Amino acid sequence: MKKNHVVMITALLLVLVFITGGYLYKSQQAQTQAELARQNHELLIKPYSPRTGSPDAKVTIVEFMDPACETCRAFYPLVKKLLVEHQGKVNHVIRYAPLHHGSDYILQILEASRKMGTYWPVLDLMFASQPHWTSHHQAQPEVLWKYLEHYKFDVVRLKQEMNDPTIVKNIAQDLADAKQLGVSKTPSYFVNGTPLAIFGYDELRALIDSEIAKNY
Repeated sequence: MKKNHVVMITALLLVLVFITGGYLYKSQQAQTQAELARQNHELLIKPYSPRTGSPDAKVTIVEFMDPACETCRAFYPLVKKLLVEHQGKVNHVIRYAPLHHGSDYILQILEASRKMGTYWPVLDLMFASQPHWTSHHQAQPEVLWKYLEHYKFDVVRLKQEMNDPTIVKNIAQDLADAKQLGVSKTPSYFVNGTPLAIFGYDELRALIDSEIAKNY
């Protein structure tokens, strides 16, 4: 009986050590990313970065996203909702972190659409149709092209524009900046330069609310 108690206590201690170790590791990660953001603040936003929301807003959400990322797809409408709720006070800057295989090609299509003035509709369609053009976390562009053609986007011009060297250069720059800022997963959010330490919608909302309270 006493031996069983010893085994049980040892198991509980091991679980406690594991949980504590995980918490400390995540805490250290958060501190490291916060320091990287502080040291490399100028890397958060580029002049070419897509932006939505009020240009005069005092609170800026910078999001590093990957179009093939399921969580990015899930959070996309949630961030749009937050912009509506805090209209005039918050804007949203999109940066790219193509961490999935083939995502850089998808981003070239998206950036080509920006040159054509259809960036947001194409991004909406990309996320809406994402389950169909991704397989095992890999992008399948040929399927996306079919969706774009079905919804009457100018596929011929998109294929021409997407090879612009500036587009390729900017996507590569975004990925380099993401790595410099310690971004290892998508989506990753920074609100007025502060990284989202614990990932979650409630946590993102709380960070935004905190920055609004500071600035308004």
